[in-house]
Amino acid sequence: MPGFNHLYIPGPTNVPDQVRMAMNVSMQDMRAPDFPDFTKPLFDKVAKVFRNTTGRVFLYPSSGTGAWEAAIQNTLSPGDKVLMSRFGQFSHLWADMATRLGLDVELIDCEWGTGVPVEQYAERLNADIAHEIQAVFVTHNETATGVTSNVKAVREALDAAKHPALLMVDGVSAVGSIPFDQDALRVDCAVSGSQKGFMLPAGLGLLSVSKWALEANKRAGYVRTFFSFEDMIANNDNGYFPYTPATQLLHGLNTSCDMMLDEGLENIWARHHRLATGVRKAVAAWGLELCAKEEKWYSDTVSAIMVPEGFDARDVISTAYSKYNTSLGSGLSKVAGKVFRIGHLGWLNEGMVCTALSVAEMALIDTGIKIEAGSGVGAAITHYSQTSADAAQKKAAA
Repeated sequence: MPGFNHLYIPGPTNVPDQVRMAMNVSMQDMRAPDFPDFTKPLFDKVAKVFRNTTGRVFLYPSSGTGAWEAAIQNTLSPGDKVLMSRFGQFSHLWADMATRLGLDVELIDCEWGTGVPVEQYAERLNADIAHEIQAVFVTHNETATGVTSNVKAVREALDAAKHPALLMVDGVSAVGSIPFDQDALRVDCAVSGSQKGFMLPAGLGLLSVSKWALEANKRAGYVRTFFSFEDMIANNDNGYFPYTPATQLLHGLNTSCDMMLDEGLENIWARHHRLATGVRKAVAAWGLELCAKEEKWYSDTVSAIMVPEGFDARDVISTAYSKYNTSLGSGLSKVAGKVFRIGHLGWLNEGMVCTALSVAEMALIDTGIKIEAGSGVGAAITHYSQTSADAAQKKAAA
């Protein structure tokens, strides 16, 4: 097809030209004496994106799933009791991993479209007088259903119960896109991946750990090799890695961190919220509903949009791809065929979001779903126009 292929899935996300160019470098010697001149400042930049000043970051040549595993293996021991919740495909996968690694998983099942059940967490933590629970897990942003959970409320529940459990957060589709401050939340292990808010191809698992997680590492009972903190620390302290790093991706990460820190994390968070609000206004104008059950669960990085009963969301997705050269996200597991997803995170602006909405409208109409052409795009345009920087300045001057 002529023209660009449009990518509006919740990851991998669009890669900025600057980042692509930064990765277009010749292969280099990862044992060279000047390699630490590049890597040591990079570790510091990544820590700034996580807002981690007390611990350190690890960069694994893996997906975010690898960083999940690294967090477990380096801070816990087989048989440890952990508290988890399941309300979407990715919270399910993390719980499945914990079970397969031999943890004693206390799992709270929740309705898909909701998030972490803070009240039930609080009850369980208060009841755990013997402090048997060693870690509490939070999927910050459940990509499958477009749900964001309240990490701050979970930290407050731990504090109120005076519970020493580690706080583990899956921030794969959250860090660098929606508010997250590791120091303020006292998150012990924060997991992310390169292909979401960090605006890179897949291939890096990012794990940011607190000083308490580093202390827990000293007593963790798992046998570990590839993901070993000890091996990484021994090499990272000198600017190197215990095995061949994904050097080109590290160059891209260096540039993406520069872009994020230059824009400012608060500005990035505000941009994502504004763009996501436009998508939600479009969905309302179509007369459709989000998978997220309540406004408090709405995600600013991905919207999972329900199709009316009697229709199959996979038809909307395939139409968008085959007729309009645009990738929309598919429904996963329990919501397969029920939702299509628009990813609105990373390197994007109003025009890019309006493209996603216009293609979604065409695909919905072509599939036979009754919506008014232009209704969703129009609602988003109105929102973006009324909330632009120029509009804000004019309102302030009035």
